Amino acid sequence: MIRRTARTWLAALTAVVVGVGLAGCAAGSTGPAPVGRGATPGPASSATGTATPESSAPVEVRLAFAGDVHFTGRTLGLLDDPETAFGAIASTLREADVALVNLETAVTDRGAPQPKTYHFRAPKTAFAALRAAGVDAASIANNHILDYGRQGLFDTLDAAAEARYPVFGAGRDADGAYAPWFTSVRGLRIAVLGMSQVHDLAGSWRATDTRAGVAMAFDPARATAAVRSARERADLVIVFMHWGVEGSSCPSGEMRTFAARLSEAGADIVVGAHAHTLLAGGWLGQTYVHYGLGNFLWYGTSHSTDSGVLTLVVRDRTVVASRFVPATVSGSGQPVPATGVGKQRILDKLATAQRCTGLAAKRPG
Repeated sequence: MIRRTARTWLAALTAVVVGVGLAGCAAGSTGPAPVGRGATPGPASSATGTATPESSAPVEVRLAFAGDVHFTGRTLGLLDDPETAFGAIASTLREADVALVNLETAVTDRGAPQPKTYHFRAPKTAFAALRAAGVDAASIANNHILDYGRQGLFDTLDAAAEARYPVFGAGRDADGAYAPWFTSVRGLRIAVLGMSQVHDLAGSWRATDTRAGVAMAFDPARATAAVRSARERADLVIVFMHWGVEGSSCPSGEMRTFAARLSEAGADIVVGAHAHTLLAGGWLGQTYVHYGLGNFLWYGTSHSTDSGVLTLVVRDRTVVASRFVPATVSGSGQPVPATGVGKQRILDKLATAQRCTGLAAKRPG
């Protein structure tokens, strides 16, 4: 009920924001339109992100995160009924105030396949399916958003604007790619950025001042500057990463180094995906980090069918509770909530994976 009330209140604001955003695109805007229910806020109430003046009581918000989503191969047919595309797991996403995933596909029917092994694209109804499942926004900072070149990226940005659906992590230039998606829940201002640390084609796919592309971790100065800028304008800063070694349940040194940089720059939460298997989470100083959410709605075979939804309860800038809801990628590609022995096996796997994260199991005093 709280989530539905927040969405209703923001509906009118969304219409205004979208109108401005679309007008900006028509005038030659270089980044994705600020579509969706979030609006760009002013400066945060304080440097530490204390509660906004509307209320002196701590603001509590529930967040949900899931991994990689495709609508191609066996999952393309799920778009015949976008309302049910995600199946039973959607109820877990809808329970959150803000739910986020990684959309690992271009939304286009044009463009030339790029020189790589796998190519993913989906029709515009992908955004209807995400919205119906309760997913509020999607990262497109990944190694598939330009599978069909910049034409495919432009089509994706245009389709998102047309659907009034927020995407982040790639744009018509670097400013657009590194720009956060902003939203507000009960007065708590949230900024969400997307970035990729996947090496394949990173040099030609990275966004620059004059070229469309992806926000890359390989430009650490620009990446951390984007986080610091978001810190000045939001109470809570989240970074959704695309990183990791495929098949490995432990973070690489490169991941751990960049997570530390994000934490130092002011990120409150860092989550990621890409490795096609689950990694674990914990505390890096005052920053909550979860290195890998695995596949979620998945088109074919993979290293692992283990999946799930990470839920976090945040009070102001602090994660006060975390829970992982295990799921299994089924034969249809839908993630199905795990039960019994299967559920416990995934939880045990995460407990084992936590040992190699270098993260603390509890928030420091």
